[in-house]
Amino acid sequence: MATSPTVLAGASSTVVPDSSPALAAAPVAAKFPLIPLLIAVVVGVLVATLGVGGAVYYLVRTGRLPGREGSARKAEVGAPTTTHAMVLEPLLVNLADAGGSSYLRVAMTLRVADAAEGKEAKPKEKKPKEDKEASDAVASVRDTMLTVLGRQTADRLLAVDGKEQLKTELKAALAEHNADLKVMDVFFTDFLVQR
Repeated sequence: MATSPTVLAGASSTVVPDSSPALAAAPVAAKFPLIPLLIAVVVGVLVATLGVGGAVYYLVRTGRLPGREGSARKAEVGAPTTTHAMVLEPLLVNLADAGGSSYLRVAMTLRVADAAEGKEAKPKEKKPKEDKEASDAVASVRDTMLTVLGRQTADRLLAVDGKEQLKTELKAALAEHNADLKVMDVFFTDFLVQR
């Protein structure tokens, strides 16, 4: 863009007649306002801190960045409880229906926690005693199972959540009647209701 020489000459010819050093310093301070600059820096630091804090919070909550809870979970996972399966022979039980003609045929497998002292003992020396204890435990478990199953009705067992409720009842009854046997889970391998 072309400018005329008269405009340039007019701009340079304007001189402040009474220019003192205090007035000359005032326009320089006005060029860099201190308070808005300070506010902008504080807001920038605040936004950056919130952003980094939010990212760290998200990573800890999703498990991608281990925190205190993550190390506790790893310690629990490191020492799992050893279990064994107790397979029960199929049971045939008359159900508590009004007609008395309904029955249940069920086969179950129990996941049982191993005893702590059983690992340290020598298996060859106590083999006959362990067989007797195992047969006593199976007999006690079968008795408890027959007692709980005999109180059931066909309609209750065939309901949508009937098997899950039965599993819960069986675990509670086994914990009550067989305290030394720690049943972790109950699996139905055969389940037939006849009306």
